[in-house]
Amino acid sequence: MLFDRIPGKLPDEKIIKVIRKDLFVLFKKFFFIFLLLALPIFFYNVIFAPMYPGLITGPIFYPVFVLAVSAYIIFLWLFLFFSFIDFYLDVWIVTNERLIDICQEGFFSRTVAEHRLYRVQDVTSEVHGITATVLKYGNVYVQTAGTKQRFCFEEISDPEKIRDMIIKLSERSKKKHHKN
Repeated sequence: MLFDRIPGKLPDEKIIKVIRKDLFVLFKKFFFIFLLLALPIFFYNVIFAPMYPGLITGPIFYPVFVLAVSAYIIFLWLFLFFSFIDFYLDVWIVTNERLIDICQEGFFSRTVAEHRLYRVQDVTSEVHGITATVLKYGNVYVQTAGTKQRFCFEEISDPEKIRDMIIKLSERSKKKHHKN
């Protein structure tokens, strides 16, 4: 499994759930990028070709046009690649002891944050919009006694189920720590 070794693993700690953003979030970005990919074709066929029919065959404009479109396509591919990397490497791990947030911030920067379950004070889920309601994705906010005010699971599948799971795990963890 990808997350057999979690950061700073505690004794007897077990992974309960690995959570990523909903797949629809990635689909929205891909769809937007593919719309942007069609933009040069649209502008050429609708604006430039009718107004300047011989423009693309010119000895100076043709290489400039090919270079500009190639740079645009490379930029879109990089954006597509970064969107996938961001989607895949942003992950939340729920264990029987902690909540771990691994956030990829660019290609070479990552932030790892954690909260102990026995410190959880409040768990809130929210779903906004028709699409999010129908596809059942939204945010879960975890309030703890730590310095970071809110721990946010952004655009995840089935936020109510995740909220209930965190509440149950938190209650178990509190009982376990109060016995010790």
